[in-house]
Amino acid sequence: MALTTFLRINPADSVVVCLEPKHKGDIIDIDDRQVIVNQDTPAGHKILIKDTVQGENIIKYGYPIGHAKKDMKAGDWVNEENLKTNLEGKIRYTYHPDNQSLDIKRENRTFKGYVRKNGEVGIRNEIWVVPTVGCVNGIAERLVKELKTETQEEGVDAIYAWHHNYGCSQLSDDHENTRKILRDICLHPNAGAVLVLSLGCENNQPDAFMKMLGDYDQDRIKLLITQKVDDEMEAGMSILRELYEIAKQDQREEVPVNKLRVGLKCGGSDGFSGITANPLVGEFSDWLVAQGGISVLTEVPEMFGAETILMNRCSTEELFHQTVSMINNFKDYFLSHGEPVGENPSPGNKAGGISTLEDKALGCTQKCGKAPVSGVMEYGDRLQYDGLNLLSAPGNDLVAATALAACGCHLVLFTTGRGTPFGTFVPTMKIATNPDLARRKRNWIDFSAGQLIEGRTMQELLPEFIDKILCVASGEPAKNEENGYREISIFKNGVTL
Repeated sequence: MALTTFLRINPADSVVVCLEPKHKGDIIDIDDRQVIVNQDTPAGHKILIKDTVQGENIIKYGYPIGHAKKDMKAGDWVNEENLKTNLEGKIRYTYHPDNQSLDIKRENRTFKGYVRKNGEVGIRNEIWVVPTVGCVNGIAERLVKELKTETQEEGVDAIYAWHHNYGCSQLSDDHENTRKILRDICLHPNAGAVLVLSLGCENNQPDAFMKMLGDYDQDRIKLLITQKVDDEMEAGMSILRELYEIAKQDQREEVPVNKLRVGLKCGGSDGFSGITANPLVGEFSDWLVAQGGISVLTEVPEMFGAETILMNRCSTEELFHQTVSMINNFKDYFLSHGEPVGENPSPGNKAGGISTLEDKALGCTQKCGKAPVSGVMEYGDRLQYDGLNLLSAPGNDLVAATALAACGCHLVLFTTGRGTPFGTFVPTMKIATNPDLARRKRNWIDFSAGQLIEGRTMQELLPEFIDKILCVASGEPAKNEENGYREISIFKNGVTL
C-alpha cells in the first residue's frame, strides 16, 4: 500500500478514508480535481468526495454503506450523525455464484504440533478441568491451583479450568448449546488430558454428557462426580496426577500446515480494520485454504450488509441456502427481541470511524479473503470440511471466539483497532489495524498490520505474518497466553429456571 494521507478503497467509492487526521481547509487531490476538507476529521474516518443529496447512497468498498440523512457537500466528514443504515430486516436472496479460483502456490510448510491418537493435531498440550455445571467452578479452580503447585506445569504447556455459569436451570436450545460447547472443549486436540468435573444433580447429567463425547480416549478424558465421593479434592487430585503423567510424555513433531485450523474474528474495530488487518488476515486465510487447511468466519450479525458476497461465494446451492438460513435465523433472533438488525457499531467502532453496520460488515468479512465457502455450521458444531467455513455465532468477542475454538480451531486471529487483552481457551492472536495501537499496547498486540499504512506492501508483510502464525502454532505463546488472559463464554438465549 502506497504511503499517502488518504485512501480511496474502490474506484466506485464516494468517500475516502483518512490515513492521518485531516484539518478544515486541507486539500484532497482526487480524480483530477481538488476537494477541500470542511471539518477537522480524525484518522480512520471518511470524507465525502462528491456532493450527495438526502437519501442517496454513500459508497465504500464499492458497496453502499447507508444513505445520507441530509444534503451533503464534497469535503464533509461522514459519520453516524449524517449517515443512516439501509438495513431494515429480512430480505429475499437469490443465488448468483461468484466463486473465484485461488492462484496461490502450494508450499510444503510445516509446524510443530501434537499428533493425537485419533489423528487430530493440537498446537498446545494442556491439562484442562471442564465443569459440567457452574456449581463446581470453585472446586475446579482449587484443583488446578494445587496441580500447578505440585508440578510447576513441567512437561505440559498449561493447566486450566474453564469455568462457566451454566449446566443447570436451562431449557431447550440453551441447555443443548452448553452441552455442545463443553463437549467440544473436552474433545479439542489442544488438550492433552481432561478432567470432566460434575456435581451430580445438575440438568447436564454427567453420564449422558459423557455419551455425547462419542468414541473418546478414555485414558485422557476422565469423569469425577463430586457428590459421589467423600473428599472431592483428594479424588480429583488422584485423577489429575494420573492424567498429568500421561500428558507430560507428549512431544511436538513436524506436521503439514494443512492440519492447521484457524478462526477469524475482529473486535474493537476502527476505520483501518477494513484496509489493513482484515485484508491481511484474508490473504492468510486464502493462503491456508490453498494449502489444504481450514479457516472459519463467524460473527453473523456483522455479516449483515455484506451477506450476499458470502452467499454468492458458496460452492453449492445447498450451502447458499444454509447461509441464507444462518443469516435469517439471526435476524429473527434480533427481531424477536424487538431490536433492529442494523444497530451494531459500538461507541468504540464509531469513534474509530465505522458509522453503520454495512460499513462494519464490508470491512469485517474481508477476513475470509476470496476463497469459496465449503461449509456452514450451526453454533456448537464441530468442523467437517476443509477450506473456508462459516459458523453461526453472535458478534460478542468472547462468545464468538469461544465458538470458533469449540468448533475445532487451534487458534483465533483477532483483528482490532481499539485494542483488547482477552483470550479464549486457544491462543487468541491480536492483529493491530494501526501503528499507534501496536506501539502503545505491545503487551496486547501480536502483530501490526498498521505497517501497511507506513509504506509496507501486502506482498512484503504476508510472509512475515504467515511465519508468525506458524511460530505460535509451534509453541510460541500469544500475548493473551503470556498474560494469562483466558476464559470461555457460552451463548445464552432463553429462560433461566
